[in-house]
Amino acid sequence: MSAREAFRQRAEKQILVFDGGYGTAIQGYRLSEADYRGDLELTQDQKGNNDLLSITRPDIVRAIHSAYLDAGADMIETNTFSATQISMADYGCEHLVRELNFESAKLARACCDEFEARDGKRRFVAGSIGPTNKTLSLSPDVNDPGFREIDFDYLKAVYREQCDALIEGCVDFLLIETIFDTLNAKCAAMAAQEAADASGRDVPLMISMTITDMAGRNLSGHTVEAFWAAIRHVKPLTIGLNCSFGADLLRPHLAALAKQADALIMAYPNAGLPNELGQYDELPAQTATLIEAWLDDGLVNVVGGCCGTTPAHIAAIAKAVEDRAPRQIPQSPVLTRLAGLEPFTMAA
Repeated sequence: MSAREAFRQRAEKQILVFDGGYGTAIQGYRLSEADYRGDLELTQDQKGNNDLLSITRPDIVRAIHSAYLDAGADMIETNTFSATQISMADYGCEHLVRELNFESAKLARACCDEFEARDGKRRFVAGSIGPTNKTLSLSPDVNDPGFREIDFDYLKAVYREQCDALIEGCVDFLLIETIFDTLNAKCAAMAAQEAADASGRDVPLMISMTITDMAGRNLSGHTVEAFWAAIRHVKPLTIGLNCSFGADLLRPHLAALAKQADALIMAYPNAGLPNELGQYDELPAQTATLIEAWLDDGLVNVVGGCCGTTPAHIAAIAKAVEDRAPRQIPQSPVLTRLAGLEPFTMAA
């Protein structure tokens, strides 16, 4: 059975559990710059380059994967959120992009296979594709609104390199996450589909938007409904929201998306909002209680955690979703839907 079929079959019967934050877990190790660098000959300071740990300290990444699987995760993501030419340029590690993605995918795959061998329960690997720190929709120069640092073809090539390596490393899905720019997401989706076609494998897409204000819009100005209208054509296996806020503030926007999307809904909130020191104080039981409100409203098919969440948070979430009914996917009427910053349905 393909990963797509197996995932959908499980999701029909239960709410699946995703993993939690990797940055939070890595911070707990209090690593030095030498830990990040390892034996690599690099000219720039590498402290904070979390993706690099997949090749310099794979033991740490493996331990984090295993902790989330132990906590009850049905799916984990690769440690590749920033593993692109654009993001790695901050550390002078552009030449390592392919290796970072390939080795990260292999690490996650090995952990999932190990846990499956123990109990026969299939676990899934999502290849993490972050948004980069560039935007196709907005100018970084307030005096020149038409200026763009990059163009669509360049960004697609950047994403394609990452997707090719993740697929070669045997991920089940490609997760385009923390999307603040809808055009970036469409670019990443095109690259992912081309990479999957080239591999000859069925590698479904998972797409997750991040909200940047209380009005429920991303940085490029799209509401969740408009975002769905803009990317529905790529037929993602899951659509959802991550990061942004805690589960309480994310709830109304998630409800709006769940009402319209004829795909599985996956959401993974932060552990509340950060305090004045940038730390997250929300305890695992608090996060799980807030997510139970999502379950009462039938909003999700897959749930996990983002910034500030730990294996303890995921364990609490896994317990909360036990024996709870998953969201039922609505039938979408055949209408012409378009998206500017707001959704638009064309009347007959």
